[in-house]
Amino acid sequence: MPPRFALAPPGGAAQNPAMADLKDIVAFLDRELNHAGIEDYPGALNGLQLDHEGRVERVIAAVDASLPVIERAAEQGRGSLLLVHHGMFWQGAQTITGPVHRKLKVAMEADMAIYSSHLPLDVHPEWGNNALLAASLGLSDTQAFMDFKGLAVGIQGAWSGSRDELKSALEGILEGPVHLCPGGSAKIGRVGVVTGGAGGEVAQAAAAGVDAFVTGEGPHHSYCLAEELGLNVFYGGHYATETFGVKALAEKVGAKFGRPWSFLDHPTGM
Repeated sequence: MPPRFALAPPGGAAQNPAMADLKDIVAFLDRELNHAGIEDYPGALNGLQLDHEGRVERVIAAVDASLPVIERAAEQGRGSLLLVHHGMFWQGAQTITGPVHRKLKVAMEADMAIYSSHLPLDVHPEWGNNALLAASLGLSDTQAFMDFKGLAVGIQGAWSGSRDELKSALEGILEGPVHLCPGGSAKIGRVGVVTGGAGGEVAQAAAAGVDAFVTGEGPHHSYCLAEELGLNVFYGGHYATETFGVKALAEKVGAKFGRPWSFLDHPTGM
């Protein structure tokens, strides 16, 4: 089935909307997400990736700054601010040809600004993908979980129930199938959460002492290693586990700066 697009209901605009000036929104986001203080992958280029010339008329959240997403966002009119988790420059320096040229052309003709936040959004205590997924699961006694260059990128917490019950809960929250490696105990007492592509870190997850590791995706060998280490791993999909943060961020920006917001859903199935 081809990817589907959908718009969430617009968030409520503030009663006394502030001037939706892009530089003020960017300053707010850079400060609150601590982009200057969090090291990320070189291609992330966190922050404002594409400027524009006018006022921000609406805020659109999406997981990826892909060509189909940008084209669909442009259909909503001029002056959009597109907030994404995965920005436009993961491949590094590229010639401005083909789809790269098309993305920039479509966005600039629509006077669209594009702002991206990767690891800083993953780890944010209020708007982060990990915090929101952990809260949706109802984890208690939460603690930092999993290290990346000195940064705790995930959350672990207490959860009482069976392995099958956890799988069912995740499928309800993520609104889709969850692939399970039943490598550990059928009874779950502690769960570690790192959204996205952290499945390759099963050894670190097992060393932390959790009974279950919830992530988006992982390499083939992660399943085999999880069985050997006695760890349950729940692969919920890279995309599905990372829709939470951009939605929360767009809602916050919309409310603070008096702009309507929406979520543009373009699932990859991965």
